[in-house]
Amino acid sequence: MYDEQQRPERPEHSPPDHGPLAGFTVGVTAARRADELGTLLQRRGAAVIHAPALRIVQLADDSELLAATKQLISQAPDVVIATTAIGFRGWVEAADGWGLGADLLSCLDGVELLARGPKVKGSVRAAGLTEDWSPSSESMAEVLDRLLEEGVEGRRIAIQLHGEPLPGFVESLRAAGAEVVGVPVYRWMPPEDIGPVDRLLDATVSRGLDALTFTSAPAAASLLSRAEERGQLAELLAALHHDVLPACVGPVTALPLQARGVDTVSPERFRLGPLVQLLCQELPGRARALPIAGHRVEIRGHAVLVDGALRPVPPAGMSLLRALSRQPGWVVARAELLRALPGAGRDEHAVETAMARLRTALGVPKLIQTVVKRGYRLALDPAADAKYSDA
Repeated sequence: MYDEQQRPERPEHSPPDHGPLAGFTVGVTAARRADELGTLLQRRGAAVIHAPALRIVQLADDSELLAATKQLISQAPDVVIATTAIGFRGWVEAADGWGLGADLLSCLDGVELLARGPKVKGSVRAAGLTEDWSPSSESMAEVLDRLLEEGVEGRRIAIQLHGEPLPGFVESLRAAGAEVVGVPVYRWMPPEDIGPVDRLLDATVSRGLDALTFTSAPAAASLLSRAEERGQLAELLAALHHDVLPACVGPVTALPLQARGVDTVSPERFRLGPLVQLLCQELPGRARALPIAGHRVEIRGHAVLVDGALRPVPPAGMSLLRALSRQPGWVVARAELLRALPGAGRDEHAVETAMARLRTALGVPKLIQTVVKRGYRLALDPAADAKYSDA
């Protein structure tokens, strides 16, 4: 879906024109706002692989939402909680399409209306309504604390759901004596075309990605479920544990991954922009940087920075470079390098061919030395060579 933009060659000694994510490949599992996230990543230099792990049921076709709307109109609740701006706005628009818009707004105008955060408040007011209260933290935990403090026994509370799990929220209200009615706005379903998801899984387990992003808990759960169906769950979890960074827009989104023991990273503000900025910090920090033959070489996912200049490297070359960098300064035998090449077979000539292309891609052939009859080594600078030898 996304391709890296072609960049003109940069004059020598001019400042780098690549972004902080240049040389990294990032997977996007989002169904909604995927274009926005992909564009933000690309602008910072990343290559992006997109595979929506879910699809959203169109509101006009959602019989469950229609039934919930009619139920609330006929029997108004005491409290309505609006959780997302797009969800609330979509609910009102769908009701209009069913000829129930005026009735729904009349119903909502007569109840205690709580809005989680400023964006939701904006949607509420755009509909001609006024919220009774909104938490300063944008946290559902604060909403829950307020309701429990007020007392909910015998009260009927409707909550606009948006595909995200609300761990403990509904259970706590019911335990305190409330009747809770869920309004299932934007239900999630498996994608109609599962092919892109399978290709994303293959890229993840083969370490073809540097990071995998999630913007909803259902998407994370769906990807895990699909991996289990394909017999790839253990491989996927291993990749996310060690080599592929799982980045979630917020802690709720991370819950399905954390339940599998996967540690994730999330920005302090649960938005796409901060998520991308977090990747701009995390991924370069994970890249291997070495002083080689008087140059600074930083090894990224599908490219190398040589003194700050971006050098795209073919997959075979990256495999060789990673094998050499695991033992910097040490000779790595051709047979070992052959094993590192994907699908190379038994002919060590494949190593020589891939090595020649790697040197060309790096633009500085002397970075890699040939050791006659033994193999190849990175030409680590003397001080660094001693350091790595001592290690």
